[in-house]
Amino acid sequence: MQLATDLIKLNNLQLAGKLVSDELLLGIHASKRSGVGTEFEQYRHYQPGDDPRRIDWKLFARTDKHLVRESATESNLQIRFLLDLSGSMNYTEQGVSRLNYAKILLASLAYLGYRQNDAMSLYALQHGALQTLVPAGKQAFQRILFALQNAEASGPWVPTQARFPEFQQKQKELLVLVSDLLQVNTEWLDLVKSVASPRREIVLFQVLGDQEKDFNLSGFYRFKDLETGREVEVQAETVRETYRQSVSVYLKQLEDELRLPHVHLIRVNLREPLARALKDFLTRRSV
Repeated sequence: MQLATDLIKLNNLQLAGKLVSDELLLGIHASKRSGVGTEFEQYRHYQPGDDPRRIDWKLFARTDKHLVRESATESNLQIRFLLDLSGSMNYTEQGVSRLNYAKILLASLAYLGYRQNDAMSLYALQHGALQTLVPAGKQAFQRILFALQNAEASGPWVPTQARFPEFQQKQKELLVLVSDLLQVNTEWLDLVKSVASPRREIVLFQVLGDQEKDFNLSGFYRFKDLETGREVEVQAETVRETYRQSVSVYLKQLEDELRLPHVHLIRVNLREPLARALKDFLTRRSV
């Protein structure tokens, strides 16, 4: 599988997104021979009410999964992508920054949506405000790639309002947020709960590094808060166990608080191949 370090070196979001998506689609999606008048075709899991005759029984024999053919014209999904652009997204571990990982992940999802003719838009969460980077419309895919390429993270995430009008609509849609979900109080939980709706499926990608969870460091270190700029010096051994316990409690709290209808939390490691993270995403959505 493609590693994030290799994809980042490409410095080309469209190519990186295509490579990840094609790797993911291999063996899952199928397409007819290319040519005039051909139409992209995808597979989805069988659901009660589907015509059993649409099940690909040959694919079932290979995968032991009941998959139904679905043409691009049947895929009419509204997708809103949200990118956390607070300063902590600049965190880097073993040459991979969280922000770059998030960009490639969203570019890969946008490429999947583009192939399925989904309506897509892109928003940023920064400096306490919701910013519309790319509204839904024609050529949204290329505009999303351009906006992602130029996005920069900075500052804290302290919402300036309890609810955002843009997310009070009742339309059926898929909302995808990529963030570290690291919070001072309950700002991320409050945001998710404020936009949760029976007609809105929410997928949360929480991107974290090994050291953020395990803290396998020794000696004296000076740590800098990427959002406030505050610095603190500590001896790693003296705070390690307290730190690990605090992280464990917080991650468990997130899992418990986000056990909400139509909300899926997917925890991703910066070392993890992106295709694997996206496979988890598709698996969650098919359950």
